[in-house]
Parts: sequence; structure tokens; C-alpha cells
Amino acid sequence: MVVELVLLYKKALLHTSLSLIVGLSLGFLKIPLLFLNALQTYIHPDSQAQSSGLRAAIRRPGLDPLSSAELKKRNKSKLDFDENNAQIFRITLDHSHLLSRLFVHHYSLAFTLSFAALFSLFLHTFLQSPHHTSFFSLPLLLSILTLYIWAWLLAKLTFERSASTSSQKQFSFLFCLFGLFLGLFFLPDGLPFLFDFPFRAPIHGFWRLFVALWMGCLAGVLFIPASRSARCFWIGTDQIRCNLSMITCSWFPRSILYANQLFVLFVAFLWITPLADIFVNNMANTEHADVVFLPSDFHCFRKWCLLVSSLLQILALRPNMQMYLNEALLSWYQRLHASKVPDLDYSRAKMFLHNHYLCLVVLQFLAPPVLVLLFLGLSQIHGVSFGNFTLLPSFALFNELALFFAWWVTFLWALFSSVILLLHRHCVLYVS
Repeated sequence: MVVELVLLYKKALLHTSLSLIVGLSLGFLKIPLLFLNALQTYIHPDSQAQSSGLRAAIRRPGLDPLSSAELKKRNKSKLDFDENNAQIFRITLDHSHLLSRLFVHHYSLAFTLSFAALFSLFLHTFLQSPHHTSFFSLPLLLSILTLYIWAWLLAKLTFERSASTSSQKQFSFLFCLFGLFLGLFFLPDGLPFLFDFPFRAPIHGFWRLFVALWMGCLAGVLFIPASRSARCFWIGTDQIRCNLSMITCSWFPRSILYANQLFVLFVAFLWITPLADIFVNNMANTEHADVVFLPSDFHCFRKWCLLVSSLLQILALRPNMQMYLNEALLSWYQRLHASKVPDLDYSRAKMFLHNHYLCLVVLQFLAPPVLVLLFLGLSQIHGVSFGNFTLLPSFALFNELALFFAWWVTFLWALFSSVILLLHRHCVLYVS
């Protein structure tokens, strides 16, 4: 009896055991924190004299250990620049440092749950059978739970106090409304004119509103991470021509940043109808076709490109995080050389915030590739039956929408980051 049950539910047991092994292994080995280990950050020393010399401290700007009366006396008696207050310390992040950062537990949870879901989706695709499986299978439920966790986290991080400027939050809200407008009025009838997404089933009523809300939410929550990624690319590839080796990347991380940015743009263009037609072999003119892709082969090629693009983004995460931390160092360097008596309060505040919100930025940089991989994995699950749930759409439409959202995340990332880089290039925006 036990053997028959094991043989009957062998796939469910295999998915469950794999998910538990991956989750427990990631948690036990502390892989999420190990992924950020050895990044170098910078802090201001405590300006109060200690018996053992200067003491490195990360504290909120404005919380000076000296009283206001002592500060006034010091400012009246000493107008010269104090070089000790201009010093900064470079430290290498380890496990104890990372545990003190805000959102570190959210990051560990999202990292572990995401990779458990991705391994489960991979196993389901590898062991897929032609028979119908239940909607309540573990890969689907785990992936939907992971998407819900990421949606909640991104919304929370976008409107976190002091993590971004008020103008960035306003732009995020405007892009959210714009994505909602596109989904309501152009999905799915207006998409084939611009994008190569021929939905085989109509989207009406609740599901049209649901898809539009997802489009709007993704457009809103991805603007701030994409703008941060563009700034990291700008610093890492030394577009400001500072020629400071401790701020910019070496040749290998710089190559990864270039490859990531260019390939994301390439993948985003693969679904734009006029450009997609160039790669497709027209069956009516096969003798004169310049491109050998058949429609089915091109469809598979685009999925592989989405996969490679997501892996490149994960590979570029550590260089991007190091450039995010180096942005505070650049701010300190700029203000140190701005005048004979520089005001370093801004750089002190920037260093504190970049250290304080380290895990928040990691979550924002990790979200796009993980979302693309989850949506891409869901688009590859076939033969799933919804049973008696008549309110749910057909699973063919579910696959098409999952692939559309995977491209939508990539398209938004490419669009936002390219526009921000263009504004930096034309000196509308600048890194400070």
C-alpha cells in the first residue's frame, strides 16, 4: 500500500523533497548572506575623541555626540578645516555586518523562496508528462506564492521612507497609472500592432483588470531599481571620467555590466513587431529569405534570450551593488575637493543611507531577473487542468500571459535604464 502511494505521488514527493532540500540548504549554509559577502563599504569615523583613537561608527546623520552649545563654541573658536572629520574607513562586509542591515530577513526569505520555486519549476519542466496535472501542484503554488511575496516586497520597498526621493516616488506612481492605462485600453487588441503577442483567447472583465493592474504595478515598482541600476552602470563603466580605481570597476565586472545592458535592450526589441519580422522567415518567400528562423524556432529563441538575460542580470548584481556602495564614496570625494572648507554632512548622510538600505537595494536588483525566470517557468508548464474552477482562464492563455509578463519586466527595465542613461549622457541628471 505504501509503495503504491509512493509510485502514485512520486512527482509530488520529488517536488516537495527538492524544495525542502533547497530551502534548508540555502538557509543552513547562509547562501543569501554569502552572496553579498566581501563587498566593500565606507563609513565615517565617529568625530568624538576616544581613548583608543578614532572609532568607526555607522550612525544617523545629525546625531552628533557633542551638544549644541559645544558645537557653537567649537565653530566660533575653530573655523579651519578639520582633516580628522574628513577621514573615512573602508570595511569588508561579513555576516555580522549584513545582519545589522534593514530588510536583511526579507532578503533572505525572498532569496530562499525564489530559488526553491525556480528549482521546482525546472524539475517540473524536466519531468513533464503529456498527462494533465492538477492546478494545485507544488511548482504552481510555490511560484504563485513567490510572486505574491515579491509583489508585496517591491511595493513596500518603493514607498519606504528615506530610501528614495519624493520625486522618484511620484514618478513611480505616474508610471503605475500609465501601465494601468495601457493594460485597460490596449490589451489585447492593440498589442499586435506594436508587439508580437497574438493572444489566442480574449481577455475580458475581471482578468483584463487583473492583467492591467499587474502591468501598472510592475511599471511603478521597477522605475526606482532601474534608475539605480543605470547610475551603477554609469559609475562602474567610468562614464564620468573620474579615473579613480577605487570607485570604478575592473575590466571583467565592467564587461559584465556592458553585456547585461546591451543584451537586455536586445531582448526587449525581440518582441517589437517591425523588428521581430526581420528575424522571421516568411514562409511565402522562403527562397528569398535572409533569416533562417522559422516562427516556431524564433519563439523558442526568444525564450532562451529571456533566460540568458536574467542570468546576466544575476551575474551583474554584485558589481551593481559594489557600485551602489561606491556612489557614497564618490559623493564624499566630490565634496572633499569642492572647497577649502568642505561641508561633509551630505556625504555622511549618503554613506549612512547606502549602508542602512543595502539589503533593500539588493532586493530591488534581484527582483527583475527572478520575476522573469518565474514567469518564464510558468509559461513552460503545459497540460494543467483547472478542474471545476470556471472563473479561471484557459491554461493556454495563462501561459501566454506569463510569457508576456516576463517580457514586460525586461522591457520596462530596458526602457527605464536606457532613458536614465540618456539623461545622464546629456547632463540632465548627474551622480552626486
